[in-house]
Amino acid sequence: QVRLVESGGGLVQAGGSLRLSCAASTTIFNNNIMGWYRQAPGKPRELVAVCTSGGSTNYADSAKGRFTISRDRVKNTVYLQMNSLAPEDTAVYYCKFQAMSSGITYWGQGTQVTVSS
Repeated sequence: QVRLVESGGGLVQAGGSLRLSCAASTTIFNNNIMGWYRQAPGKPRELVAVCTSGGSTNYADSAKGRFTISRDRVKNTVYLQMNSLAPEDTAVYYCKFQAMSSGITYWGQGTQVTVSS
């Protein structure tokens, strides 16, 4: 079992920045993927950005150029720096941890990000 603890959400004005953090309580330091998804009201959950334990990253088109994902492998923590936030970025942001060998996936409880216009 992997427990994910998220922090960093909140209310920000358009154009502002937020930094999300997600710490995974696990001894699986290699061969895993951590990242962020989001879900706005009435919409399906969608990819924001993910990062493998090897450092490879993947971003949604909407995140490219504005958001940066990074990882601290020792702490098993993933960060999402979000800049130039817009009202359409308003959503619950969920942290995801996936063990690549088994495919088992864990989700955090979600953190609300609200961007006012």
